Amino acid sequence: MWLIRHGATKWSQSGQHTGRTDIPLLDEGRRQAAAVGHWLAANVPAPSLVLTSPLRRAAETCRLAGYGEHAEECEDLAEWDYGDYEGRTTAEIRAHAPGWTLWADGVPAGERAAEVGRRADRVIEQARVASGDVLVFSHGHLLRVLAARWVGLPPAGGRLLALDAGAVSELGWERETPVVVRWNMPVAPADVAGG
Repeated sequence: MWLIRHGATKWSQSGQHTGRTDIPLLDEGRRQAAAVGHWLAANVPAPSLVLTSPLRRAAETCRLAGYGEHAEECEDLAEWDYGDYEGRTTAEIRAHAPGWTLWADGVPAGERAAEVGRRADRVIEQARVASGDVLVFSHGHLLRVLAARWVGLPPAGGRLLALDAGAVSELGWERETPVVVRWNMPVAPADVAGG
């Protein structure tokens, strides 16, 4: 299973928690999406399943990468619902809630890690019955939880996995054990030159 975090947005660059606010990609994010598409075409030529979050930034990344026509929209791939902390940075939140972490404390009027984990588990179940490679276009925190669940960690284990905008990661198997094969690979236009 290949995980693709959407390209850069204004809020991903500023560090604002972007859950359900449906904001577009920046020009940089569109370039990242195109580069990811070239890289995937060269390295994952025939995925059997393409899933995308319904949110604009992920769906646009999927489309610009060249997979929009084949993608299935998956509500479970929407980003963590940040509730009252939507649009706020960690520093702003900690000014009122010292020591706050998303992973341990969740958010008022939003989701807790266990709830996001249940959504990730459903995506994993769908991917494991696919007949080949699966592409998943989604969001930073959701993909971190998904990777944690893939390897058997609790949802909050995603706190150990940083993930940049426009990055590609691979989940797979070592014999019968689910593993993280590659993580947080940036794909720049230079990586796809000539291809």
